[in-house]
Amino acid sequence: MTALKFEYIWLDGYQPEANLRSKTKVLQFDDFDEDVSKLPEWSFDGSSTQQAEGHSSDCVLKPVALYRDPARLNAYLVLCEVMNADGTPHKSNMRAKIKTGFNDYWFGFEQEYTLMDGTRPLGFPDHGFPNPQGMYYCSVGNKNVAGREIVEAHLDLCLEAGLNITGINAEVLLGQWEFQVLGMDPFSAGDDLWMARYLLHRVTEEFGVGLEFHPKPVSGDWNGSGMHCNFSNQKMREVGGEEYIKSICDALGEQHDKHIPEYGSSNELRLTGLHETQSIEKFSYGLSDRGASIRIPISMPSNQWKGYLEDRRPASNADPYRIVSVMIDTVSSVLQAV
Repeated sequence: MTALKFEYIWLDGYQPEANLRSKTKVLQFDDFDEDVSKLPEWSFDGSSTQQAEGHSSDCVLKPVALYRDPARLNAYLVLCEVMNADGTPHKSNMRAKIKTGFNDYWFGFEQEYTLMDGTRPLGFPDHGFPNPQGMYYCSVGNKNVAGREIVEAHLDLCLEAGLNITGINAEVLLGQWEFQVLGMDPFSAGDDLWMARYLLHRVTEEFGVGLEFHPKPVSGDWNGSGMHCNFSNQKMREVGGEEYIKSICDALGEQHDKHIPEYGSSNELRLTGLHETQSIEKFSYGLSDRGASIRIPISMPSNQWKGYLEDRRPASNADPYRIVSVMIDTVSSVLQAV
């Protein structure tokens, strides 16, 4: 028998955004075949996570995804859904609200975040501000980059854990970075994104720096942080057509007020119409337009309008499960109508 460490990870019930929580369970196995269904459910004190009252505090963790934990010996990371004691999904369980039967939907998230030194982004001087933004995006060198060693350590952990991270880059604000996650079904991109966030928290713990997902970490003439959502379904990828693609864009515009509440808090500080955003009160789409709500990639018209669309509205602190859920609702209605 071998003792294995399983880090059960879940989302709490705090509002407006959930926080990651975790605890370690040690289990004995003769030969663990990495089948997540063989892991037991585990209860926790929901009264300490805004998910239950003290007089009836037990909530249940249901393992749904398993990853290797490259930072610990004989260890795994276990992503869990939160369930009520009767086995039904807890009201805070956004993953369980994603509709099934839409496995042809692909999602790619561009997660921006800011590394912090106290209350200021990493690389900012103690007083005042660095040079105006412009030289920091995808840059190199100590003058224009802060925290690369942290970002590289995070990328290595994610890849070793088996997450489908497709890239990283320095962003427009000094100390701001981005990683990209791709999932070829409605669940895996969100699962991998939450796990990548968890690993990023652990890495920043080790380096002794802060981590900020707020969509406007520095006020003024500085870019905010978003989490652009690239999405497609089988018809978009294989059939396309200008009418269909623009019908999706029109539907997203009609449902703008339904989508925005699902796209993260304090997003009005970022979606101002400046810094490569459309105003939160407005909706627009355009070819290669990074100031629009929806960007149509430049490659689409020459490819018979086949491919994906980019929703640029989600904030960096958004829950990917909520984005996926509302996106499927809106886009699938167009698929049925066209």
